[in-house]
Amino acid sequence: MSRPEPVLSPTPKSAWRFASDAQADTNSLPGAFASVQVPGAGASWLRRFLAFVGPGYMVSVGYMDPGNWATDLQGGAQFGYTLLTVILLSNFMAIILQSLAARLGIATGRDLAQACRDHFPPAVNIVLWLACELAIIACDLAEVIGTAVALHLLFDIPLLAGAIISALDAFLALYLMNRGFRYLEAFVIGLLATVALCFAVEVVAAQPPVAAILKGFLPSTEIMTNSQMLYIAIGIIGATVMPHNLYLHSSIVQTRAFERTSSGRREAIRWATWDSTIALMLALFINAAILIVAAAAFHTSGHQDIAEIEDAYRLLSPLLGLGVASTLFAVALLAAGTNSTVTGTLAGQIIMEGFLRLTIPHWARRLLTRGLAIIPVVAVTALYGNRGVGELLLLSQVVLSMQLPFAVIPLLMFVTDRGKMGEFVISRRMTVLAWAVAIIILLLNGKLLFDAIA
Repeated sequence: MSRPEPVLSPTPKSAWRFASDAQADTNSLPGAFASVQVPGAGASWLRRFLAFVGPGYMVSVGYMDPGNWATDLQGGAQFGYTLLTVILLSNFMAIILQSLAARLGIATGRDLAQACRDHFPPAVNIVLWLACELAIIACDLAEVIGTAVALHLLFDIPLLAGAIISALDAFLALYLMNRGFRYLEAFVIGLLATVALCFAVEVVAAQPPVAAILKGFLPSTEIMTNSQMLYIAIGIIGATVMPHNLYLHSSIVQTRAFERTSSGRREAIRWATWDSTIALMLALFINAAILIVAAAAFHTSGHQDIAEIEDAYRLLSPLLGLGVASTLFAVALLAAGTNSTVTGTLAGQIIMEGFLRLTIPHWARRLLTRGLAIIPVVAVTALYGNRGVGELLLLSQVVLSMQLPFAVIPLLMFVTDRGKMGEFVISRRMTVLAWAVAIIILLLNGKLLFDAIA
């Protein structure tokens, strides 16, 4: 029995004015576009929702990659549970921004990179593209370091060799993409479940005080007055709200073969928003768990100076009294680093094709970005040893935070413009909330730059 073709009626011109007719015919991720079937209207709501489950978890990978570990570990070890409120705030920002990215992709049929190319002049697009590439390299840098450190901890492989081995994951990502988008999503979700399970065991073993955790989720003025705490807080936001994830999400939600009609798009937006919200709550649990374990194990035991993943691995089992704790920590780190390579590959492809209409083989794209990330790891390791890698990892998250406005502001410009979004333009209340998130990000980045210059 042949598979029914999805309904792909074009977006009304009244609702989308970025692209010419020729441009509008170019689908994002053409090899996977509308490749995942959606049950018909007679199916149960659960079956229809499950058909949309997947993109949110792929996006959530970027919110719990190895870059988060450095900031969360350092924040918990130095300041206890205080920065839990920053993790909560950044996760709230992520839920809002990712829902808007999904809305843009579903409502218009254009990913964020394509929308920027259609709307802005070439000079602006070049700047935005370069900012995106820098963000991807910074994210890839965290993945290289995380994978190399995990291989070193589990198998005693030197960091330099581990960094080089990490380049081979380009072929893993390529293999999964060739199998089909659902295989890719299943692989990602499986590794996410592994990370969540590992840290669930760690939290139970740490036995943190519930009252202190609840207090940590409340806002504290100390974060803004303590420059070191603010630096780590901005690093947490940079590691949590990932700029390239906005480009990624606006594209991969289009892999679903929903009806390209007004009602079909509205339903797809609803299910995609639920998918990403639930997935990002999992990211909130994992990020909070990392900080909670660090606070319970290190902050209260006189190890506030813990800043390296390797040091945390070495001390976890003795301090928690659980022999397998360190191994679980390293396994989760390896799973997180491996998972992040998949989304990094897709995001790089989407951004390059969207901004430049330049298509290169996936393996070449992956090896190029991974090579650019390996170079600073090799240089820092050679010059400063293993200790310098931790500082490089934290710096990469600050770089990511500095790139956020280049993705957030264009996204908000588009989803608040009725002339471009038509009936799917966001409400006035959501507009105020979204711009408030953008302003907070800009202010935090400005404070970081001021402190750095001073």
